[in-house]
Order: sequence, then structure tokens, then C-alpha cells
Amino acid sequence: MRPSRPRTTTALAQATVVVLLAALSLLGAGAGPAAAADGDVSWAITTASNDFGSGRQNYSYTIDPGGHVSDGLVVANNGTTPLRLSVYAADGFTAKDGQLDLVAKDAKSTRVGAWVHTDRPEVTVRPGESAEVPFTVTLPDDAAPGEYMGGIVTSLTGTGETGGTGADQRRGIRIRLRVGGALKPSLSVEDVRVDYSGTPNPFGKGDATVTYAIRNTGNAILTARQTVSVTGPFGRWGARAGQVDDSPQLLPGETWKVSVPVHGVAPVLSLTGTVSVVPLLTDASNSVAPLAKIETTTRAWTIPWSLLLALAALCALTAAALIFRRRRGKAHKDARLQTQVDGRA
Repeated sequence: MRPSRPRTTTALAQATVVVLLAALSLLGAGAGPAAAADGDVSWAITTASNDFGSGRQNYSYTIDPGGHVSDGLVVANNGTTPLRLSVYAADGFTAKDGQLDLVAKDAKSTRVGAWVHTDRPEVTVRPGESAEVPFTVTLPDDAAPGEYMGGIVTSLTGTGETGGTGADQRRGIRIRLRVGGALKPSLSVEDVRVDYSGTPNPFGKGDATVTYAIRNTGNAILTARQTVSVTGPFGRWGARAGQVDDSPQLLPGETWKVSVPVHGVAPVLSLTGTVSVVPLLTDASNSVAPLAKIETTTRAWTIPWSLLLALAALCALTAAALIFRRRRGKAHKDARLQTQVDGRA
């Protein structure tokens, strides 16, 4: 008979899987149909088929203030044990890695997460079956026009069937909401700064770093196409940064910090850093419209210490040579005078 595996080892393996899934599960929150698995626990979520269509990857609505729509989420249990999930809506935000994320269940949502209401807070699905969870999007009368991002989430907290670790697995589908009214897309470039690292070669070129922040000051979701350059006085001795990746989608009010290296910059006392940004507006059908370019500049002093030290050393050597020549000339003159005196004597 094969010896049985110790229970502690099995529990530890299950707990490890739960923790890994909890860290990775939300990465697919905006990718449409989503699935999660942990041994006998496995589920998938999709959009419901209804008047909005079938096979949708995510939810997209245009609603006037005070209006509402009804839709549904389908949860399929692909595991071998009954599945009980919490179901709730959450506001979206752009994470540090540039991906859309959703706030945690215990965080307060004030927009999409507050306007979407499921007909029940949790759902239980038998193995091999699926269940639809209806929900309603209801806007307040004073909802501000513009674009919003959020999601509807299914959450499995660690219980007996997942090892009892208390870990939280989440799977969500994105909700993109356009509130009727004037759309005013706008970006600003703020806090531009140029730092010059210099070079030990007094006649060489060094590197500069241009840092700045892009802020979405409008009410539309935008991406920024960026170019960065550095020039010296009178627009000469210019250097352009390599290709700068587009920013991620920025929700209204969000800020994205950028740091761009520029190589081959001459130390010419004064540098002008220029940041050019073209806002890109993407609608629900994924059509991209570039907007008017925004350009912001800043100045920075770049003291060429290596060149100044070389010049100082050259000046010191020149001065020493002049002093030496003067002293040597005076010594020769004094010697000639002394010779003449001695001859007369």
C-alpha cells in the first residue's frame, strides 16, 4: 500500500497555489471572459447574451444622467465542488504598471462601482453548471458628463474548499461608461525638469534626463504619444530622445510620471528641454483620433565642470609660464647689468 501524504504537506501546497492565484487573478480584469482555477475550484465569467449582443468582451454603455440600463453576468462553475462567490462592482484606476486595475471590495467606490448594483451580493453555482447574475447601472441626476472605467467582480475568499488561507481570488470584466453631455478631452504636461549628468571628457557629450508628469485634466479617457528633445542656446546643439512609448490609458484626473533619457547632449551652459504630447482619444469601437499637440519647455543650467577645470588649468599654466619668462628675463637683464658694472670696474 502506498503511504498517504501528510495532511500538512497537502494544506501547504494548496495554500501556495491560492496565494499565487490571488496575486495573478486580477491581471485579466479587463480582458473579457475570465477564468480561475485552484484544484477542484474553477470558474469562468462572461457577459450575458441579451439585447446588447452576444460574445462581448466587456461592457460598454452610453447613458444620460438619471438614466439606467440592465445587463447580466454569467458565472460558470468548471470545478467539482459547489462554488460560492461574492459579486460586486468597483471603480477602475491605472496601476503603476500601466494596466487597468479595480479597487478592492472594502475600498469606497464613488463612480462606476457606486452606480452598478447587482441583484444579489453573492452567487452559488453547482459543479458543471452556470448562473446569471443580473445587474443595473443607474446614474444619479447630477452625474458629470464624461468617460468612466470600472468593472464587475466575482470574488472567492479562502474558505475550506481552498485551504482556508483567507486569500482573495478575483475575476472581473471591464465596464466602460460614457455619461451623456459634452466630451472635453484635455491633457497637461507638468513639473518638467532636465537633469544633466555630464561627462569627464571636457570636449565630449553627456546624458540628460527629462522628467515630467502627464495629467488628464479633461473628462475623457486618453493616451499620450510623446516626444522629448534637448537643445542648447539659440536652438543649437540639439539632441532627441529615442522612441518614447505611449502612455497607458489615463482616466480623468489621473497622473502618469515619465522619465526619459537623452544621450549625446553637449554641456553648453544652458539647456532647454522640450516635451511634446499628442493626446489620443479612443472610442468604444477602438477608433483612435489624435488631438492637437501640447508642447511644454523648461530650462536648466549645465555647467561644464570638466571644461572649466581644463580651462582653469590652462590659464594657470599660461600664467606660470608668463611669470617664469618675466623672472627669467629679469634675471638675464640683471646679469647683463652686473657684467657691465664689473667690466667698468
